[in-house]
Amino acid sequence: MSRSYGQYRGLARALDIVGDRWNLLIVRQLLIAPARYRELLDGLPGVATNLLTDRLRDLGSAGVVERRLAEEANAIVYALTPWGTELREPIEGLISWSTPLMARGPGGDRFQTNWPIVALRALLTGSVTAHQAQTVGIAVDGRLLQVRATDSGIEVSPHEGGDLDAVLRAESLIVLGLAAGALTFDDVRGLVEIEGDEAAARVLFTEGGRNAAVGDRGPAL
Repeated sequence: MSRSYGQYRGLARALDIVGDRWNLLIVRQLLIAPARYRELLDGLPGVATNLLTDRLRDLGSAGVVERRLAEEANAIVYALTPWGTELREPIEGLISWSTPLMARGPGGDRFQTNWPIVALRALLTGSVTAHQAQTVGIAVDGRLLQVRATDSGIEVSPHEGGDLDAVLRAESLIVLGLAAGALTFDDVRGLVEIEGDEAAARVLFTEGGRNAAVGDRGPAL
Protein backbone atom coordinates (compact mmCIF):
# COMPACT_ATOMS: atom_id res chain seq x y z
CA MET A 1 0.00 0.00 0.00
CA SER A 2 1.14 3.53 -0.73
CA ARG A 3 0.25 4.78 2.76
CA SER A 4 -0.39 3.24 6.14
CA TYR A 5 -1.88 4.62 9.32
CA GLY A 6 0.66 2.58 11.26
CA GLN A 7 -1.93 1.56 13.86
CA TYR A 8 -2.62 -1.94 15.11
CA ARG A 9 -6.38 -1.42 14.92
CA GLY A 10 -8.86 -3.23 12.70
CA LEU A 11 -10.36 -0.08 11.20
CA ALA A 12 -6.95 1.44 10.49
CA ARG A 13 -5.71 -1.70 8.78
CA ALA A 14 -8.91 -1.98 6.75
CA LEU A 15 -8.53 1.62 5.63
CA ASP A 16 -4.90 0.93 4.71
CA ILE A 17 -6.38 -1.34 2.02
CA VAL A 18 -9.67 0.25 0.94
CA GLY A 19 -9.37 3.81 2.21
CA ASP A 20 -7.60 5.26 -0.82
CA ARG A 21 -9.66 7.26 -3.32
CA TRP A 22 -11.52 5.01 -5.82
CA ASN A 23 -10.87 1.73 -4.00
CA LEU A 24 -14.38 1.24 -2.62
CA LEU A 25 -15.92 2.36 -5.91
CA ILE A 26 -13.86 -0.28 -7.71
CA VAL A 27 -15.17 -2.86 -5.25
CA ARG A 28 -18.72 -1.59 -5.83
CA GLN A 29 -18.34 -2.15 -9.58
CA LEU A 30 -17.03 -5.66 -9.03
CA LEU A 31 -19.91 -6.45 -6.67
CA ILE A 32 -22.14 -6.01 -9.73
CA ALA A 33 -20.08 -8.45 -11.81
CA PRO A 34 -16.49 -9.28 -12.78
CA ALA A 35 -15.32 -6.77 -15.35
CA ARG A 36 -12.63 -6.17 -17.92
CA TYR A 37 -10.31 -3.22 -17.45
CA ARG A 38 -12.15 -1.15 -20.08
CA GLU A 39 -15.51 -1.94 -18.45
CA LEU A 40 -14.17 -0.74 -15.12
CA LEU A 41 -12.84 2.41 -16.75
CA ASP A 42 -16.23 3.09 -18.34
CA GLY A 43 -18.05 2.36 -15.07
CA LEU A 44 -15.85 4.73 -13.06
CA PRO A 45 -16.09 8.04 -14.92
CA GLY A 46 -13.40 10.43 -13.78
CA VAL A 47 -10.75 7.89 -12.82
CA ALA A 48 -7.40 8.22 -14.61
CA THR A 49 -6.11 5.13 -16.39
CA ASN A 50 -2.83 5.05 -14.48
CA LEU A 51 -4.64 5.50 -11.17
CA LEU A 52 -7.05 2.65 -11.94
CA THR A 53 -4.10 0.43 -12.82
CA ASP A 54 -2.38 1.32 -9.55
CA ARG A 55 -5.52 0.72 -7.49
CA LEU A 56 -6.19 -2.65 -9.09
CA ARG A 57 -2.61 -3.67 -8.42
CA ASP A 58 -2.85 -2.60 -4.77
CA LEU A 59 -6.18 -4.37 -4.27
CA GLY A 60 -4.75 -7.46 -5.94
CA SER A 61 -1.68 -7.45 -3.70
CA ALA A 62 -3.94 -7.13 -0.66
CA GLY A 63 -6.01 -10.15 -1.69
CA VAL A 64 -9.22 -8.21 -2.40
CA VAL A 65 -9.22 -8.46 -6.21
CA GLU A 66 -7.96 -11.15 -8.54
CA ARG A 67 -7.51 -11.54 -12.28
CA ARG A 68 -9.42 -14.34 -14.02
CA LEU A 69 -9.81 -15.65 -17.53
CA ALA A 70 -13.26 -14.68 -18.82
CA GLU A 71 -15.50 -17.64 -19.58
CA GLU A 72 -16.99 -16.27 -22.78
CA ALA A 73 -13.81 -14.98 -24.43
CA ASN A 74 -10.05 -15.16 -24.28
CA ALA A 75 -9.81 -12.09 -22.11
CA ILE A 76 -8.84 -11.16 -18.56
CA VAL A 77 -11.44 -9.90 -16.11
CA TYR A 78 -11.06 -8.50 -12.61
CA ALA A 79 -13.15 -10.09 -9.87
CA LEU A 80 -13.45 -9.97 -6.11
CA THR A 81 -11.90 -12.76 -4.09
CA PRO A 82 -14.15 -14.42 -1.49
CA TRP A 83 -12.58 -12.11 1.12
CA GLY A 84 -13.14 -9.11 -1.12
CA THR A 85 -16.79 -10.04 -1.54
CA GLU A 86 -17.21 -9.66 2.23
CA LEU A 87 -16.96 -5.91 1.64
CA ARG A 88 -20.56 -6.00 0.40
CA GLU A 89 -21.98 -5.53 3.90
CA PRO A 90 -19.92 -2.43 4.87
CA ILE A 91 -20.48 -0.91 1.41
CA GLU A 92 -24.22 -1.45 1.69
CA GLY A 93 -24.09 0.08 5.16
CA LEU A 94 -22.43 3.19 3.74
CA ILE A 95 -25.06 3.38 1.01
CA SER A 96 -27.85 3.30 3.60
CA TRP A 97 -25.99 5.85 5.75
CA SER A 98 -25.57 8.18 2.76
CA THR A 99 -29.27 8.72 2.11
CA PRO A 100 -29.40 12.29 3.59
CA LEU A 101 -26.52 13.25 1.28
CA MET A 102 -28.59 12.25 -1.76
CA ALA A 103 -31.55 14.53 -0.98
CA ARG A 104 -30.42 17.37 -3.23
CA GLY A 105 -30.35 15.15 -6.32
CA PRO A 106 -27.49 14.54 -8.73
CA GLY A 107 -26.85 18.14 -9.74
CA GLY A 108 -23.98 17.94 -12.21
CA ASP A 109 -22.72 14.57 -10.93
CA ARG A 110 -22.58 11.60 -13.27
CA PHE A 111 -25.05 8.75 -12.96
CA GLN A 112 -25.04 5.33 -14.63
CA THR A 113 -27.97 2.96 -14.85
CA ASN A 114 -26.06 -0.06 -13.51
CA TRP A 115 -25.15 1.65 -10.25
CA PRO A 116 -28.57 1.06 -8.60
CA ILE A 117 -27.92 -2.71 -8.58
CA VAL A 118 -25.85 -2.43 -5.41
CA ALA A 119 -27.82 0.51 -3.98
CA LEU A 120 -31.21 -1.20 -4.28
CA ARG A 121 -29.98 -4.29 -2.49
CA ALA A 122 -28.71 -2.13 0.36
CA LEU A 123 -31.88 -0.05 0.62
CA LEU A 124 -34.36 -2.91 0.28
CA THR A 125 -32.65 -5.48 2.51
CA GLY A 126 -35.10 -6.60 5.18
CA SER A 127 -38.11 -5.38 3.22
CA VAL A 128 -39.83 -8.75 2.86
CA THR A 129 -39.22 -12.24 4.10
CA ALA A 130 -38.48 -15.16 1.81
CA HIS A 131 -41.89 -16.76 2.32
CA GLN A 132 -43.41 -13.56 0.92
CA ALA A 133 -40.97 -13.59 -1.93
CA GLN A 134 -42.02 -12.64 -5.38
CA THR A 135 -39.82 -11.57 -8.22
CA VAL A 136 -40.36 -7.96 -9.21
CA GLY A 137 -38.87 -6.41 -12.31
CA ILE A 138 -37.66 -2.82 -12.25
CA ALA A 139 -37.41 -1.14 -15.64
CA VAL A 140 -35.12 1.88 -15.38
CA ASP A 141 -33.57 3.87 -18.21
CA GLY A 142 -33.93 1.08 -20.75
CA ARG A 143 -32.67 -1.71 -18.46
CA LEU A 144 -34.68 -4.40 -16.71
CA LEU A 145 -33.51 -5.49 -13.27
CA GLN A 146 -35.10 -8.13 -11.10
CA VAL A 147 -35.50 -8.02 -7.34
CA ARG A 148 -36.14 -11.19 -5.38
CA ALA A 149 -36.22 -11.96 -1.66
CA THR A 150 -34.45 -15.13 -0.55
CA ASP A 151 -33.52 -16.70 2.78
CA SER A 152 -30.21 -14.83 2.60
CA GLY A 153 -31.77 -11.46 1.80
CA ILE A 154 -32.60 -9.31 -1.19
CA GLU A 155 -31.05 -10.19 -4.55
CA VAL A 156 -30.86 -7.58 -7.32
CA SER A 157 -29.55 -8.55 -10.75
CA PRO A 158 -30.18 -7.99 -14.44
CA HIS A 159 -33.34 -9.79 -15.52
CA GLU A 160 -32.54 -13.43 -16.21
CA GLY A 161 -35.47 -14.03 -18.55
CA GLY A 162 -37.81 -15.79 -16.12
CA ASP A 163 -41.37 -14.87 -15.18
CA LEU A 164 -41.91 -11.73 -13.16
CA ASP A 165 -44.79 -11.18 -10.76
CA ALA A 166 -44.76 -7.46 -11.49
CA VAL A 167 -42.76 -4.87 -13.40
CA LEU A 168 -42.29 -1.34 -12.09
CA ARG A 169 -41.26 1.31 -14.62
CA ALA A 170 -39.83 4.66 -13.53
CA GLU A 171 -36.74 6.82 -13.76
CA SER A 172 -33.75 5.65 -11.73
CA LEU A 173 -33.89 8.50 -9.24
CA ILE A 174 -37.57 7.83 -8.53
CA VAL A 175 -36.85 4.13 -7.95
CA LEU A 176 -34.04 4.97 -5.55
CA GLY A 177 -36.24 7.51 -3.78
CA LEU A 178 -38.94 4.88 -3.24
CA ALA A 179 -36.37 2.36 -2.04
CA ALA A 180 -34.85 4.84 0.41
CA GLY A 181 -38.22 5.86 1.82
CA ALA A 182 -37.80 9.46 0.64
CA LEU A 183 -40.73 9.11 -1.77
CA THR A 184 -44.07 7.34 -1.51
CA PHE A 185 -46.23 6.05 -4.34
CA ASP A 186 -48.55 8.99 -3.69
CA ASP A 187 -45.64 11.37 -4.25
CA VAL A 188 -44.89 9.90 -7.68
CA ARG A 189 -48.42 9.28 -8.90
CA GLY A 190 -48.35 9.37 -12.69
CA LEU A 191 -44.57 8.93 -12.82
CA VAL A 192 -44.56 5.19 -12.05
CA GLU A 193 -46.16 2.39 -14.05
CA ILE A 194 -46.76 -1.07 -12.54
CA GLU A 195 -47.64 -4.07 -14.65
CA GLY A 196 -48.81 -7.36 -13.12
CA ASP A 197 -49.25 -7.83 -9.37
CA GLU A 198 -49.24 -4.23 -8.14
CA ALA A 199 -49.34 -5.35 -4.51
CA ALA A 200 -46.05 -7.23 -4.93
CA ALA A 201 -44.29 -4.11 -6.16
CA ARG A 202 -45.85 -1.87 -3.56
CA VAL A 203 -45.02 -4.09 -0.57
CA LEU A 204 -41.42 -4.39 -1.72
CA PHE A 205 -40.89 -0.65 -1.83
CA THR A 206 -43.26 0.38 0.98
CA GLU A 207 -41.77 -2.03 3.52
CA GLY A 208 -38.24 -1.67 2.17
CA GLY A 209 -38.43 2.09 2.13
CA ARG A 210 -39.77 2.25 5.65
CA ASN A 211 -37.02 -0.08 6.90
CA ALA A 212 -34.36 2.02 5.19
CA ALA A 213 -36.05 5.35 5.85
CA VAL A 214 -33.90 8.09 7.28
CA GLY A 215 -36.29 9.00 10.09
CA ASP A 216 -35.02 12.06 11.93
CA ARG A 217 -32.05 12.45 9.62
CA GLY A 218 -34.13 14.13 6.90
CA PRO A 219 -35.18 13.17 3.38
CA ALA A 220 -33.15 10.94 1.13
CA LEU A 221 -32.86 9.99 -2.47
